[in-house]
Amino acid sequence: MDAIQQWFHEVTGPATQALSSVSDWLYTYVMIACLAGTGIYLTLRSRALQVRHFSAMFCYLMRSRKGANGGISSFQAFAIGMATRIGIGNITGVALALILGGPGALFWMWVAAFLGMATAFAEATLAQIFKIPHHDGTFRGGPMAYMRYGLKSRSLAIVFTLAMVFTMVVAMPMVQSNTIAQVMAASRDVPAWVTAVVVSILAALVLLGGVRSVARATEFISPIMAVVYLVVALSVVAVNFRQIPQFFTDVFLSAFGMREAAAGVAGGIMAAIMNGLRRGLFSNEAGMGTNPNAAATATVAHPVQQGLIQSLGVFFDTMVICTATGFIIMTSGLLDRTVLSPDDAGHLTTSAITQSLGAWMAWPIAIIIFFFGFSSILGAYAYGEASLVFLRAGAKVHFAAKVLTIVFSALGALLALTFVWALMDLTMFVVTMINLFTVLALGSWVIVAMRDYESQVARIRRNGYLEVASRDGARMIRVIEPVFQPDALDVPRDYDAKAWEKAVESAQHLS
Repeated sequence: MDAIQQWFHEVTGPATQALSSVSDWLYTYVMIACLAGTGIYLTLRSRALQVRHFSAMFCYLMRSRKGANGGISSFQAFAIGMATRIGIGNITGVALALILGGPGALFWMWVAAFLGMATAFAEATLAQIFKIPHHDGTFRGGPMAYMRYGLKSRSLAIVFTLAMVFTMVVAMPMVQSNTIAQVMAASRDVPAWVTAVVVSILAALVLLGGVRSVARATEFISPIMAVVYLVVALSVVAVNFRQIPQFFTDVFLSAFGMREAAAGVAGGIMAAIMNGLRRGLFSNEAGMGTNPNAAATATVAHPVQQGLIQSLGVFFDTMVICTATGFIIMTSGLLDRTVLSPDDAGHLTTSAITQSLGAWMAWPIAIIIFFFGFSSILGAYAYGEASLVFLRAGAKVHFAAKVLTIVFSALGALLALTFVWALMDLTMFVVTMINLFTVLALGSWVIVAMRDYESQVARIRRNGYLEVASRDGARMIRVIEPVFQPDALDVPRDYDAKAWEKAVESAQHLS
């Protein structure tokens, strides 16, 4: 098996160099400007909604399990999104950013997250407006839906959808299983082929159950693993609490080139910016067009509600989880004492934790990372399935997608880290650029929905409730949260009216 793995590494060597060179150029000269520009534009246009509605995000999250009416709840949709957000990007991605860009890269991940909260809100809100009822009582949608019906471009929607299927069925599972394999090998000498077999078998057991099975699995796995990882991170912070001021000093000084990026292979301010924004995108996924697929599945009373919840996911992902990982690595001293290469990113966080808390933590961390990666594979398939639904693919194609996800989950464990990340970066560039263009083009509809939401909130605060017509229009119902009634707004006429028939029933009623 080791010989097979070595053969894979040798065969993909030239492709790795080519993919890395292309993705480096695209990210340096195109992606960073587009991401930052979109985030700045939406932040200004929405009057910094990520600040003004920050408390509302938590309020909706606290009661997001209710009002699904037999469909996928707002919390389940949030959990599917967090399954791909909170994962390998928070562990290997942060480690890779610190290796290549030094401590300053973490600051630029924060910048990407702050701006990304506005982008995530916009794409999730659009996904809700243009969501499509599914035959099983749930909803589907995402960028392909708002490209087709909002932008009225079927060809662009098809190109995006095909790129998304490849990214979610091939590239994403390989990145996740690759890191799982590296951590398992580094912590307990588990051969990569064993990891490949275990991951593929578990993925098969869940994926054959469909999107409801994925939603149930991620609803359970993602929050528990995130909490456990945070407990571990807080333990490291408690052990090294005296280093907190130095941690923030190193991050801020390195971010602006006032101190050479510690142990950065490329070093300097440009390395910090490029790697921070690059890895920040992969981690929080804002603008990439993946999380809108999850956002569209939720049964909510108003699209802005899910937009706010998905925006909060970016905050949790980067400001909390990624910062915790950065602190763990930087306080371990491994960046200063060791010569690191990008291939060391897979096990750097594990080594840092065991150094702070003891060798006994190797297995617990390996298990946490395993489930982080595994839940990300499940979330990725859910996005791929949403794309196939839009393409009206038959049952055989859906089954083939499940098989391919399982196969590439196994294959990724045997390939080199640099190859799978370079492939992921390149495919991510394609889907992100198409999605950002569409979000900017439809930005006015996001603002219309947001103003409608804010207007209703103001009336509810003033009167204590809001009167809306029942589904059959025969009576008035008092609700205490905004309800989306698109017929009364200046929104595109191509939305699916059936998707909003039960909006009133989904709202929280005045008791």
